[in-house]
Amino acid sequence: MSAPERGSLVSGLAAGDPALRDRLAERLRTVERRLQERAARAADPRVAPLVGHLVTTGGKRLRPLLVLLGAEFGDPEGEGVVDAAVLAELVHVSSLYHDDVIDDAGIRHGADSANARWGNRRAVFAGDWLLAQAAQLSCALGPRAVRLNAVTADRLVRGQALELLGPGPGTAPLDHYLRVTAGKSASLIVLSLQLGALQAGAPEAYADVLAEYGEQLGLAFQMSDDILDITSPASASGKEPGMDLEAGVLSLPVLLALAGDGAGDGELRALIAAGPAAGTRPHRRALELLRDSAALAAAGALRDEHLARARTALAALPRTPARRILGALCDFVAHRGS
Repeated sequence: MSAPERGSLVSGLAAGDPALRDRLAERLRTVERRLQERAARAADPRVAPLVGHLVTTGGKRLRPLLVLLGAEFGDPEGEGVVDAAVLAELVHVSSLYHDDVIDDAGIRHGADSANARWGNRRAVFAGDWLLAQAAQLSCALGPRAVRLNAVTADRLVRGQALELLGPGPGTAPLDHYLRVTAGKSASLIVLSLQLGALQAGAPEAYADVLAEYGEQLGLAFQMSDDILDITSPASASGKEPGMDLEAGVLSLPVLLALAGDGAGDGELRALIAAGPAAGTRPHRRALELLRDSAALAAAGALRDEHLARARTALAALPRTPARRILGALCDFVAHRGS
């Protein structure tokens, strides 16, 4: 997502408050500048294009925005708020490098993935380098930021391990999916909101509420991603359609379809078991069956359930423009791709 597109996200969410919209947009520009500076800071000039690849190709910058919104419940001008937003995005982008290696992904944000362009070893190094930058930045922000960063790293690794190992004995597939998603996706949303609240000196009670909201929003956001992986073309999503399917990742619609007994579910189970390669007839057929299955609607219903929980959590926060934007973000997630 380009800088104007990122700005359009802020403009849409904060349309009812021009002053807040402009303030958030200005701070996001500062975050962007500092991200680019971090990426260019590599001691070896040959490293900078590699570690800056996904920073430059962009994304929604949702996590920096969440840091800034979390800070609105304290002093949004507080020292370290912008650097906290940079930290959250560094951790997020580092996880994308590692995810693309594990999934053997060829496209990210509509461009070649780092592993496709430079190979797996260099892509893993880039992710590690960005994590190290995030760790340095957390030290500058103070011990509580270090702890939040460490907790998030632990949750990320545990979530990835669970995804690689699969469900343990007696673990229901949906419960396993939720644990993986909480670790790999929700953890970063929680980190962002709590870092913003922390650096702004917001009350602990508000930080706790933001954490619960972030947990539910993060689960719903990944469910939305899973649905888009099935329904959206690469031109819209910036990723190959059915990438999770090819990688053998049991996304939410696939998981629900595997347990279904509707027309075509038996054929779909056979196709998924064979691991259809992208671009092949079996892969196209599997996507067609998924798009027509009841599993897609069921996945949307589960996403909406977690969004409702996120909205319920917000009720404990004061009625401010920032709270309204967090509510609007739930609507954004509910209607992504529509």
